[in-house]
Amino acid sequence: MTDFKNIHFELSDNGVARLIFNRPDKLNSFTDEMHAEIRDALMQVQTTSGVRCLVITGAGRGFCAGQDLGDLDFGALGDTVAENYNPLVQTLVNLDMPVIAAVNGVAAGAGANIALACDIVVAARSASFVQAFCRLGLVPDAGGTWSLPRVVGGPRAMALAMLGEKISAEQAEQWGMIWRCVDDENLTAEVDALATHFSTAPTTGLAYMKKLLRMSWQNSLDSQLDLERDFQNAASQTSDFKEGVDAFLNKRPPELTGS
Repeated sequence: MTDFKNIHFELSDNGVARLIFNRPDKLNSFTDEMHAEIRDALMQVQTTSGVRCLVITGAGRGFCAGQDLGDLDFGALGDTVAENYNPLVQTLVNLDMPVIAAVNGVAAGAGANIALACDIVVAARSASFVQAFCRLGLVPDAGGTWSLPRVVGGPRAMALAMLGEKISAEQAEQWGMIWRCVDDENLTAEVDALATHFSTAPTTGLAYMKKLLRMSWQNSLDSQLDLERDFQNAASQTSDFKEGVDAFLNKRPPELTGS
């Protein structure tokens, strides 16, 4: 475990990285210093060999309450978005491995949208999601205006953004906003099981899958079919594909290295 001031960061022997927002007295709200520490941690994820999955969660009773308004330059909010939130979302979306958000409590504002930028979101039953921007006369950032319509549809996205109503984890699951809602006491076990699964999965193939699914929103069917051809060709050149085929033919469990 690497202890920064505002986060905990751990690289496990099994290839799972864990990033824990650690300002529980402030519901893990973001500051410039916290963003800098997150960037350092994510750089380690990107540059350390053998990392095959990232788990993000929060300490205490909240996942993340968004921006700490006490650590904000009100005259340069656009700069804060450009320098902190946009690069964070882009890094999570483009990370060449599965990213799991374990939402252990309230996820508000940018905190909600950072969760939605992850590949798989598992939330405790007591958790909630709220687009709090409208209460301050602001617009959703951290990718919220991009992700919300895609996960819940246009009408629901518009109402969530304009009304700022709190959505329970159960409702988020029913609407397709998140992957799964679980009882609070089962959140850690559920996420650990997912992370362990991904630690032995074909990481490169999953990275290709992430890219294809993200790109599909802007492509025609014909363009997407061409991309599937190209990515499938690349996937078939990986060591994991060869190992998977050999294991299948010889009726044995595959030993996938992520390469």
